[in-house]
Amino acid sequence: MTQRPFAPKMPRAATSEAAGVHRRRLVLAAGFGLGLGAWAPASAQAPRREAWPATEREGANAASGSWPSRAIRLLVVYPPGGVSDLMARALAEPLAAALGQPVLVEHRPGAGGSVGLDALSRAPADGHTLAFSAISPITLQPQVVPAAAHERLQTLAPVTGVMRTPVLVTATPSFAGRDFDDVLAQARARPGSLRWASSGIATTGHLVLAQVRALTDVDITHIPYQGGGPQLNDALAGHFELLSTNVAAQQLRYVESGRLRALAVGAPHRLAALPRVPTLAELGFEAANRDSLFGIFAPPATPRAVVQRLNAELVRILATPPMRERLRQSYNLPAAGSADDLAREMALDRERNAALVARDPGAFE
Repeated sequence: MTQRPFAPKMPRAATSEAAGVHRRRLVLAAGFGLGLGAWAPASAQAPRREAWPATEREGANAASGSWPSRAIRLLVVYPPGGVSDLMARALAEPLAAALGQPVLVEHRPGAGGSVGLDALSRAPADGHTLAFSAISPITLQPQVVPAAAHERLQTLAPVTGVMRTPVLVTATPSFAGRDFDDVLAQARARPGSLRWASSGIATTGHLVLAQVRALTDVDITHIPYQGGGPQLNDALAGHFELLSTNVAAQQLRYVESGRLRALAVGAPHRLAALPRVPTLAELGFEAANRDSLFGIFAPPATPRAVVQRLNAELVRILATPPMRERLRQSYNLPAAGSADDLAREMALDRERNAALVARDPGAFE
């Protein structure tokens, strides 16, 4: 576990895809263990008032200004080195200045983000533990793992959206094809021969692959990793042919140098940095044209006053010119808004994902 403290005036393995349906489910289920137990999706609605009676006193204290009373832990549910790590550290310093307490960034990777969110669900609901995560562990993973694992996070509290990150599909040195048509041609000619890596089972990158497979009925092997950093090293070494990852400056540098070849992006429009690379929608895969929505979350039953204060500070920080410029330079789109805005986005994503799982139950096995 890595900690990086931030405070006002303070300095500052890859995992191969399991063979067979049963083993793949065990790999994902293992992420819910590790001493942390099971987890569940966030509610699409704001936490119910009747679920909070034990925290009313804390809420009153927060409103009166006694919160926060100590350092705040910000759990990043992915390994160091990825876009989530960079943005969490960028947010930690101004948030510490605003709240007058250190903000400690801790990495809790595993099972596509579910390990860190499970840790969040077990943390005290006093406003001193938060998590930075994409919404996919909450809106997609619960639909492809045993239902018994879902109960505890039904009231996980959304705080605010942070950013939308385009998904980049690239070819590694092991793939000789030129474009996405060549991907489909090889997949049809030699079923199962192409290996497509993502940052984990039921992540957005995996969702893109699942949609492509569902729409074309091609056989492409999924290779799940625990995060964007580890899979990038193996991509450069050619340990697999294809990679879907969140767009970041590092990935784009490898594309510019020719070490990776960009085939498609999941984004509303072509990226300024890659004007010749089509979106998945342009290639005929509208349903696969997905990006990753990242947000800040708090434990279930966190006092309303704490969520409101956190939301106000984070929305203000994300609107500052330096933060907006950081998002622009990393090709992320701003997504700050109210807690209810994030809850609605999650509900819509959950509905879309449920339709995919119902149409193709084996897509995430």
